[in-house]
Amino acid sequence: MYNPTVARLTYRALLGRRRALILFALPALLILIAAAVRMFNGADDQVAADVLGGFALATMVPLIGVIAGTGAIGPEIDDGSIVYLLSKPVKRPTIIFTKLIVAIAVTMVFSAVPTLIAGFVLNGNGQQVAVAYTVAALVASIAYSALFLLLGTVSRHAVVIGLVYALVWEALFGSLIAGARTLSVQQWALALAEKVTGDSLISSDVALPTAVALLAGVTVGATWFAGHKLRTLTLAGEE
Repeated sequence: MYNPTVARLTYRALLGRRRALILFALPALLILIAAAVRMFNGADDQVAADVLGGFALATMVPLIGVIAGTGAIGPEIDDGSIVYLLSKPVKRPTIIFTKLIVAIAVTMVFSAVPTLIAGFVLNGNGQQVAVAYTVAALVASIAYSALFLLLGTVSRHAVVIGLVYALVWEALFGSLIAGARTLSVQQWALALAEKVTGDSLISSDVALPTAVALLAGVTVGATWFAGHKLRTLTLAGEE
């Protein structure tokens, strides 16, 4: 199910000059903010939770997920270069699974690792805040990657749709409408973070068993459907 050649090509596309600048800029900004907050405010567990929850998990992780998930396949479909890949003797579900693994790896490296570093900078992992948000970033990276990879497979406007979901649905509607939080990857990830801290610093509107089931369901469902859509994509020579 994993093809090293497809993985190498996907890594090269994702870590190209333009995307790499954005991927490095967001984590650098998070660590810079964490250092500034620590310098002016000192070590404070609640402030650390607010910064990691408000910027790292709510903004940085989904944005990196959009870049990695849609960028893993969207540009190839848009410019037609996917035809070259589909003409090779590689099963199409294998292509999707490989690209998903690459997208997850990139999202985790550029979101979970900076989150952990920022957490230690903010309060030295007091009350397990840094670890809790790192766990949340890790599981959110998986779901976001699968979801945005699916968007990149089915729509030429995947980046716009992904940004609308991440910044409008989760950040705006999620903060105003309680029911919208149930359909939020961020809230599902927060349920695991809440379990790690075990106190009132982190809270989620979704119960842990429900969150785990939804994370698994979205990841598996999005991956399967993306493979199905790619399988039904017809090459000109096959018509």
